[in-house]
Amino acid sequence: MANHFEDMSETELQAMIEDASRALKEKQHGKRREVIAQIKQLASSIGVTVEIIESGGVASRKGRKVPIKFQNPANLSEQWSGRGVRPKWLQNLLNQGHSLEEFEIKS
Repeated sequence: MANHFEDMSETELQAMIEDASRALKEKQHGKRREVIAQIKQLASSIGVTVEIIESGGVASRKGRKVPIKFQNPANLSEQWSGRGVRPKWLQNLLNQGHSLEEFEIKS
């Protein structure tokens, strides 16, 4: 088999790789459709409906920018999205008797 590849030009080899890649994707897509049909059939057999939401890849929140919801009016570089642990600047102001709503950014 190795001799067969050695006799092929780079263009022929590239075309073969692309064809094989396309064929593999089609097989994987077909298998996916089969599995989804099986899932729906099994769910239907027990009176459950299933909605399968397909995405283009693995869903990830990592790296997504979250809009800023709170900002220190005394120092505009101090901001917080409202997620995670409250920043020290905000916690200090809340401890001084301020309310969270005072620092909310109004759209």
